[in-house]
Amino acid sequence: MFKQFHLLLADDDQDDRYFFNKTLQEVPIPTHLTTVKDGEKLMHYLSKNSKQLPDALFLDLNMPRKNGTECLIEIKNNEIFKEIPVIIYSTSHPEDVADLLYKNGAHYYIRKASVEDLKKALHRILTIMVEKKFTRPPRNQFILSLLK
Repeated sequence: MFKQFHLLLADDDQDDRYFFNKTLQEVPIPTHLTTVKDGEKLMHYLSKNSKQLPDALFLDLNMPRKNGTECLIEIKNNEIFKEIPVIIYSTSHPEDVADLLYKNGAHYYIRKASVEDLKKALHRILTIMVEKKFTRPPRNQFILSLLK
């Protein structure tokens, strides 16, 4: 039996949080999902729960109050939080933004698309976590939707 992974999703869109949770339940790897709806709440959550950090963070870029890029930089520059794998989960997809996110320490980038694509991406990421091989990929494998 797999260990249950604690995942954290930061996304301001209620529908996206709902579909992410629903899709995650279809992946045959045990998880517990916590959600926050903006970057300030994310950073508050991490500070408050610094003794029990999530196994991975799924981070939307376009959020009010503090955007995903600002949160990523803050997380990766914090000694307590910097080891949390951060997976960008966003509708934006310009290559220069992806380059910046990769440079700042994000592990993967999932483009918001169909529920089926999200299910495949979540299954892949959780399988990597189960196999304890969660390291940053080369830049050409950073964007999961482009992988075969």
